[in-house]
Amino acid sequence: MSKTKIKYICSNCGFESLKWLGKCPECDSWNTFSEEIAEVSKKTLQSIKKDSKIYKLDEILAQEEDRILTKISEFDRVLGGGLMPGSVVLLAGDPGIGKSTLALQSTTFINETVLYVSGEESEKQIKLRSSRLNIISDSLFILSETELNQILSIADRIKPKVVFIDSIQTIYKNDLENSPGTITQIRECTVSLIEYAKTKNVAVILIGHVTKEGNIAGPKILEHMVDTVIQFEGELNHSFRILRANKNRFGSTNEIGVFEMKENGLIEVENPSELFLSEREKAIPGSVVTATIEGSRPILIEVQALVTPSNYGYPQRVSNGFDQRRLSILLAVLEKRCGLRVSATNVFINIVGGIKITEPAADLAVCMSIASSIREQSIDSQTMLIGEVGLGGELRSVSAIDKRIAEAEKLGFNNVFLPSNNVKGLNKSEKIKTTALESLNQAIDKLLL
Repeated sequence: MSKTKIKYICSNCGFESLKWLGKCPECDSWNTFSEEIAEVSKKTLQSIKKDSKIYKLDEILAQEEDRILTKISEFDRVLGGGLMPGSVVLLAGDPGIGKSTLALQSTTFINETVLYVSGEESEKQIKLRSSRLNIISDSLFILSETELNQILSIADRIKPKVVFIDSIQTIYKNDLENSPGTITQIRECTVSLIEYAKTKNVAVILIGHVTKEGNIAGPKILEHMVDTVIQFEGELNHSFRILRANKNRFGSTNEIGVFEMKENGLIEVENPSELFLSEREKAIPGSVVTATIEGSRPILIEVQALVTPSNYGYPQRVSNGFDQRRLSILLAVLEKRCGLRVSATNVFINIVGGIKITEPAADLAVCMSIASSIREQSIDSQTMLIGEVGLGGELRSVSAIDKRIAEAEKLGFNNVFLPSNNVKGLNKSEKIKTTALESLNQAIDKLLL
């Protein structure tokens, strides 16, 4: 019988300690230590095989055509063009966001043997879900199992090209005494699955849970071990879902995929701009349209602002889909440079559709939506605003301006206000008018008479 003792592991960096610590001495994180069972007499780490082969670079045959396509274009785009054989992908997201649905739907058009391992549902539950999603495949094998050695044994028997693990937090190794979902079990199971993927040249997709803070459950080192980390985002009260790559060794991390959740599963959104603007009302104060770039794709979104008098000493600052600290900076610029009294008002910002804006090109739209709500004057519904706002109130140029204008032209917009530096060298269009702006004050004077 193996001797065991208790140790404490930092979930952020993997630092081990014999006693609980409030602050990790390695990564300076607070309250990240969790109790684990440390095995003394057993060797838990995978040993390096003695028959490992070495190759010259010009002897290795690898092409982009080797990728396995799921035929879900939004998913394949985020992956970098499809699943790379021998890679390990971590797909994480909130409960009920649609991770298992996306995984099952992607098995429909893969022209290879696929093994779907579920540690959360039985075979009958998966069958009912697949019937609802209209999934028909004669090369899809379903396994309801949580013990890793048993899973790998069955995988060696059927020799799949793609393996789905739903979810990695439910998988365990019976030679470890720790419970499923602990840091040790997640780490060791992932190491074994990575070794299996590399040696058998199999694409492995791990579905992962997230914590209440939005971080992927388990050790932080898990994200460093895998080849690709994909985050499935979206609000449960919205039907839109955003698929975003936080890490990708085989493609860009700037691409996103947009889906809409319906009764029969996830539906790809080929033109998200049109969908996000489909319910927009005309001539409403506080409503402005801007263009954001997600990867190589321009997306037109509506920015809404509501400014109300504050009856308390501390006015509210609430933003949905926009950075709270960035909003505070823009409010300070509006008050200092433009003379708009916002320090005594409640300001509410909403990005329609549940999408989150991370780039500064939406600064001008946010500022003008706030100014429009304060003055109770609407901005023309066929006008789009693009630009970064500096602390001096000046407008700074943004990237990919041609793509943004082309998307606005496609959806019927007839006027675009943008920083003056972006107008230089811009390909002029006969269908859409471009107006150059130097400062935020100039934008307010032209748009809010």
